Amino acid sequence: MKMRSMAALTAILVVAPLVAVAPGPQAAAQPRPGGPARSAESTLVGGIDLDTVTIPELQIRMDRGSLSSVRLTLAYLRRIEAVDPKINAVLRTSPTALGQAVASDIRHRLGRTRGPLDGIPVLLKDNVNTRDMPTTAGSLALAGKPPATDAELVAKLRAGGAVILGKANLSEWANFRAAKPTSGWSAVGGQTRNPYVLDRNPCGSSAGSAAALAASLAQVAIGTETDGSIVCPAGMNAVVGLKPSLGVVSQSGVVPISAEQDTAGPMARNVTDTALTLSVLSGGDPAPGLAEAAARPGALRGKRIGLWRLPVLGAEVDALMTRTAERLRAAGAEVVEVDLPYQDRLAALEFPALLSEFHRDIDAYLATRKGPRDLAGLIEFNRTHPQEQTCFAGQELFEQALAAPPTTDPEYLAMRAELADLSRRSIDEVMTEHGLDAIASPANPPAWTTDCGRGDNDVIPSSTPAAVAGYPSLSVPAGFVGELPVGLLLMAGNHQDADLLSLGAAVEHRLDGRHAPRYLPTLPTG
Repeated sequence: MKMRSMAALTAILVVAPLVAVAPGPQAAAQPRPGGPARSAESTLVGGIDLDTVTIPELQIRMDRGSLSSVRLTLAYLRRIEAVDPKINAVLRTSPTALGQAVASDIRHRLGRTRGPLDGIPVLLKDNVNTRDMPTTAGSLALAGKPPATDAELVAKLRAGGAVILGKANLSEWANFRAAKPTSGWSAVGGQTRNPYVLDRNPCGSSAGSAAALAASLAQVAIGTETDGSIVCPAGMNAVVGLKPSLGVVSQSGVVPISAEQDTAGPMARNVTDTALTLSVLSGGDPAPGLAEAAARPGALRGKRIGLWRLPVLGAEVDALMTRTAERLRAAGAEVVEVDLPYQDRLAALEFPALLSEFHRDIDAYLATRKGPRDLAGLIEFNRTHPQEQTCFAGQELFEQALAAPPTTDPEYLAMRAELADLSRRSIDEVMTEHGLDAIASPANPPAWTTDCGRGDNDVIPSSTPAAVAGYPSLSVPAGFVGELPVGLLLMAGNHQDADLLSLGAAVEHRLDGRHAPRYLPTLPTG
């Protein structure tokens, strides 16, 4: 293409959406005659509802020219400006986001799109390295110069044409610092709030990613999980979150806890967008027609699902699981009650193993960054920076990790081997015994009140078997306990991610367990 025509096309792509989406003060203040005033918080843009639209629907509009990536990106940036002060989920937006969107619009006009995420705005959890924005893990210790290179998953998103919209807040150090942390709080970003009820917690550690999606501040987001940090916030914010099988998404360039359990994963408001994002992160095949297949009558017929109830999460959650099972049975699925073995032993072994792994892996990561060079230096930084203690002062997990045996120690090696064996058997044996397609359980309790003095009030055992085994797990919205969302966690065998997503899409369609948040300040007493 000639340079002059390329420049002209670029100008059209930039100016036209700016005129359409960002009118001047007088135009913004005056609604059109006969039409309703458009709120700055509205999820409507160009005839679509950001709260419900899917990536395939957006791509059809961009291919037809009725929507541009610039207009879509501007709409999300406007929502961040208008809505995020209520929930504090977005740490920063990228200064290059609109430029990325312009490049995508040119590719759409030329018929050279790079895949399902081309032009789609994506938020990244702020423990994922970006060369052009700070990557802090929520800590002031890393708040200086950005990393030298992108995380490998970010490189894949850029290569796929995604618009890196910005960075989301998180529980500092992915909730692996204090014995009594407050999920969703970091010294860099402060406290993220649950969009459904603002004094309630969003769960951690991918708190900002989940809350931002619930509030429609991006089309998709990236979270990370060691045990529960994708699926719990997804459930507690009524969005979808996939913890992929270990190794499906690269760990390179992600602030670690444990190479034996860590994985990044996609989060979205629907399973289709989650699956398409995974296809870019993993380099696998996209999932065309997933939503249509899930909506077909009989999509759940003959599927066998084991229900692991977990009554420890409360009578109201258990009642929701009963209603969920009834709805799945009405759609043709066979739901059988199951109990997963070995859970007490997994709970006893997991934490000591993670301490040793964290010391090894965080030292290796810190050696690549400006700031403290190892865990001992990080502990000293926290002691001497009062801002790191404004919500909770403790760093007991850091101190225990510093004293933990190395990962070459025979006792540690025996622990990790037993963990791998028992966690896999806990899923494999139950699925084989009952002939299951998946195991289902509640992903979370109703959100607790955020309280820095008390810390988290969470008992969430459902994520551990798949997290320790390295198997996939998927949280989809199941419904509400009053105003508070609860997710249904689905788990399956190793590398059954695609099958799990297909089943999850059918379950999502049947349950229809999500609605947009109302940003209630608190729950009424009584």
